[in-house]
Amino acid sequence: MDTVTRYRDVVREIALDQYGYVTTRDAAEAGVPASELPKLAARGGLENVAYGLYRVPDVRPTEFDEFAEALLRVGDGAYLRGESVLALFSLADVNPRKIKVAVPRRARPTLPPNIELTQVTGDVRTVFYEGLAAQPVADAILECRGRIESTRLLEAAKQARAEGLLTTTEWKRVQKGL
Repeated sequence: MDTVTRYRDVVREIALDQYGYVTTRDAAEAGVPASELPKLAARGGLENVAYGLYRVPDVRPTEFDEFAEALLRVGDGAYLRGESVLALFSLADVNPRKIKVAVPRRARPTLPPNIELTQVTGDVRTVFYEGLAAQPVADAILECRGRIESTRLLEAAKQARAEGLLTTTEWKRVQKGL
């Protein structure tokens, strides 16, 4: 097997775990030199999405791709929050114009207009849903108070509870908070 094919296979394996995306950093950690990714892109094996971020075009798209891309664009420590967490699970019938991403540190990546970045200080609890770092559903529901009607948030909480996204303790906390 030639080196180019091996690099393409390694990059594809990484991308399969990240909704079709691979970062230069991920590739380098797997032994693919950063200089090889632009070469693979020139041959049609990758699409350059942003600086240091590529997509493998033959990986089947999913409903989570845009969330994965937003997190990878921002980088380490990034997580989904607020309405974006609700949109991830189609809760509260939200369809935010922007994907809300938060980081616990200062970050200044160049982002497209559909991604909104917030720096959050203090201890923040994150969880992984579908392999994506996110604010817990209960916290996201409570954070959306004042921006989404309480009745819609309560319905979202009921749906989340039915789908196993809220523990009994979280369910009670959300009911009390709403």
